[in-house]
Parts: sequence; C-alpha cells; structure tokens
Amino acid sequence: MALIKDVYNKTFYKEFGAQAVKVIPGFSTEKFIKKIYSSDFENLEWKERLQLSTRILHQFMPENYETGASNLCAIIENNKSEGHYTSTFPYLFFQDYIATYGLEHFEISMDAIGRITTFISGEFAVRPFIIRYGLPAIEIILQWSLSDNIHIRRLASEGSRPRLPWGVALQTLKRDPAPILPILENLKTDPSEYVRRSVANSLNDIGKDHPDLLIRIAKSWKGISKDTDGIIKHACRNLLKQGREEILQLYGLDGKNAEVDQFRIINPVVRVGEAVHFDFNLENKISDIQHIRLEYAVYYLRANGSHSKKVFKISEKSYPGNENIPVSRKQSFKIITTRTFYPGTHYLTIIANGREGDKIAFELIQ
Repeated sequence: MALIKDVYNKTFYKEFGAQAVKVIPGFSTEKFIKKIYSSDFENLEWKERLQLSTRILHQFMPENYETGASNLCAIIENNKSEGHYTSTFPYLFFQDYIATYGLEHFEISMDAIGRITTFISGEFAVRPFIIRYGLPAIEIILQWSLSDNIHIRRLASEGSRPRLPWGVALQTLKRDPAPILPILENLKTDPSEYVRRSVANSLNDIGKDHPDLLIRIAKSWKGISKDTDGIIKHACRNLLKQGREEILQLYGLDGKNAEVDQFRIINPVVRVGEAVHFDFNLENKISDIQHIRLEYAVYYLRANGSHSKKVFKISEKSYPGNENIPVSRKQSFKIITTRTFYPGTHYLTIIANGREGDKIAFELIQ
C-alpha cells in the first residue's frame, strides 16, 4: 500500500525541477535531487520530507524574498496552464516555504498564499500570519471570502479555523472567535459544498469552546436554505452527541416519547480483535410519526481505570406512531492506530433523542 510520504519521490522532484529551471535562475534539477537524497531520505516521514524539500529549495532561491515568492507563483501558473503534474499535493512545500521564510514579509506572503492556494491549499501556511499579525491578517482573509475562486473562499474559512487538524491552534480565536464570524457569514450560502463543509467545520471548532455561541448561530441560520441547514446540522454534530437540550429542541428531537427496552449485550465477554454484539427494541410511544435520533455510546476503559465516552450514530429518521422496532448492532474492537484497547470492564448504552439509558457492562479480554 502506498504511503503518504511517498508523494515525495524522484518522479515528483524531476517534475518540479522541469518547471523550476524555467523561472529560478541557476536552478539545477540534478543538484536539487542530489541534496534531497543526501539525507536519510528513505527513513523520513511525510512532514519531514516536506520540510526537507522546503529547506533544500531555499538553498536554490534568490536572496530577495519577494523575487523568490514570485518565482513560486510563476511555477504554479505554469503548472496550471500546462497541466504537467501528476498531483498537486506534493506542492504543499511551496506553502511551507512561504510560512517558513516569509513571516517578516506580510503583504508579499499573504498575496503569495492566496495565489498559490488556487493550486494547493494554504490553510496551514496562513496560520502563522494570523498568529503574528492578528486583525490585519483577518481583514485580508475576509476579502478572500468574497473571491470568485472556490479555493480562495475555502481558504478563508479553513485557514481561520480555531482548531484546524494538523495545524497549529489559533489560541486567540479559540478564546474569542468574533473576528472570524463575518468570514463565515459571507460563506453561509456559498454555492460550493466544498466551501460549506469548511464553514461547518469551523463552526464545530467554535462550538467546542463556545457552545452557546454556536447554538445562537444555528438558531439564526436555520431555515435560510437547505444548504445552510446542512451547514449547521454538521456544525452541531458534537452538541447533538452531547445531548444539548437547545439543539435537540431545534431539530424537534424529544427524548420523552422514544423509549428503549429489552437492551442486552449478546456476548458479554469480548476478545480484542472481535466485536461486541447488542440489540434492543425502540418504541415510538406516541400515535404520531416521530423523528428519532438513535445512537449508542461506548465507555472505553482507560489505562488509569477511568472510562472515556465515545458516541456512535445509528440513524436519524422518522418512525411510525406506536411502532416497536427491533434494532441490532455491533461495535468492533479490531486493533487500530487511533485507540488503545485496555482489557477489563467496558460499558455500552443506547441514546434516543439525546436521552441516555442504563449502561450495561461487558468484559474485554486479550
């Protein structure tokens, strides 16, 4: 299976070099590749290879930063016009170059990030500039949110996310997200799902630190359009999992009339690598059709003996009145890299419209 780090290989560097020699005076593809591979290249991970590419590129760039940034933009424009590339993703080291060597050149760098992002996203590169320059950077990003270019508009929302995965957290915006709210307002009816999904993720970030603010935004945006409703539904996913009453009410999810009974764990002793199987009955206790969000939560045993709750969605749909529906599911304990499973007592519970039922224990063994 191909690894993400393998996007950096000799084929890519030759492709890059073929464009670089056209715009960077004295650039040598052969020398560039030789310097790249003179390190312990094969043992480097993806980010290490990206950063190595940035450092080696810097050795070939003009001393004048503005000229160098212009050269990178020219390479991008040539690539876009000629189409001689297998993937844009490896060119992420261009944005890393701007973030690494251009922090003292605010206007030049922000312009370069905006231009390069039409080819490869600058969501990581723009964050050091937000941290260093604050509101002046946000003002430029606000203008990006009005761009005709879909990639620049997405950069406006994605680059300013307070908690962007893999990106450095924007602590000032975690404390007070007010400066980026006008950006999200500009994009709340964006025609592109690509952009709208980014807006939803930014709102979800905000909701982790300011749930009441997210609830107010959700209430004010609800009903504007089907697409905007989709944004806030995705943005509120964590609040829905937490069973926040205001969000449940916003979506008409009443836990009083959805009852779970006959809940059981079929195999109460589970081996790591296998799955716990469970079933239950769901009853709509009223005569009218009712919309029910159905979830289950696993309380995973931690190393210190406490438990960590993780909620999994089963379904969200309408059920006929006075209906009793059998439901069965399983939860895998197959070994994964993102979670360590500790042998011992774990718990499982069913959640209907935010109302959590009794927990049932099961044993996980090696």
